[in-house]
Amino acid sequence: MQRTIDAIHHTGILTRDLDGLERRYLDLGFTLSPRSRHLLSARPGEAPVQGGTANRCALFGGSYLELLGIVDESAPDPWHTKAMADQYEGFRLLNLETGDAEAAREQLVAAGVRATGVLDLERDVETEDGVRTVRARAVHVDPTSTPEAMLGVAQHLTREYVHQPRYLSHPNGARAIAAVLIVAADAEADAIIDRYARILGAPVVRKGPRTVLEMGAGQLELVRASQAEAVLPGEPAPAPSYLAAMTIAVDDLAVARSLIENSGVALRETDEGFFVSARDAYGAGLFFVSA
Repeated sequence: MQRTIDAIHHTGILTRDLDGLERRYLDLGFTLSPRSRHLLSARPGEAPVQGGTANRCALFGGSYLELLGIVDESAPDPWHTKAMADQYEGFRLLNLETGDAEAAREQLVAAGVRATGVLDLERDVETEDGVRTVRARAVHVDPTSTPEAMLGVAQHLTREYVHQPRYLSHPNGARAIAAVLIVAADAEADAIIDRYARILGAPVVRKGPRTVLEMGAGQLELVRASQAEAVLPGEPAPAPSYLAAMTIAVDDLAVARSLIENSGVALRETDEGFFVSARDAYGAGLFFVSA
């Protein structure tokens, strides 16, 4: 039976340098949607207002990677993005997917995490038929409940305006976000693993230093900070617990490897493909594997 929360909706990299972030991910071989400003509601039932953030997205048909930039410091900030960036920029956002935002909120509360009511998000995008408004519903988890991630659950209302076919083909052959890796401080690791197992209703599976929670589309991987060097050798640790990396499934590893090497970005080989350091990808480690 389909779980209420059962896929990666999107991941998000936050920066005050959206121009630079865009350039780097174009260099890494991702096709990006046009830049779009956000309309956000601060509370359930309130009309969305134009905030100070904009994004471009690498879209894969199911999940997507959001490049999120603060572009107007003076604009309203109902989702507290500036405070998040003040802590540190980089891989900060993880949104899981649901088909029913109200039911997902109930599941989050039942799992013991504090969450907002259901919030409305809108942004105008260009389509081949003219400007259309992307609409979604989202539930945000109180960041004190999940210090390792700005966690949310999102429901598409207009998926077709987000995952437009013209943006789904990537020079690096990217097809999906196959996994997200969280580093958990040792003292908090058991609680963090248990929390996500309850949120997802998924069994806990140990695979070497990783703990894996399988979803219908994609998986969450967690590793204790004391074992992170085995998985992420030499990588920076911006916080005691944090979103560390994502796994990108591509059509042809050789094509992706050649494109990224030719762009001048360093990589290292892994057992299943190759890896680009968070230092070279605006705070998000990137594993590339075969789709």
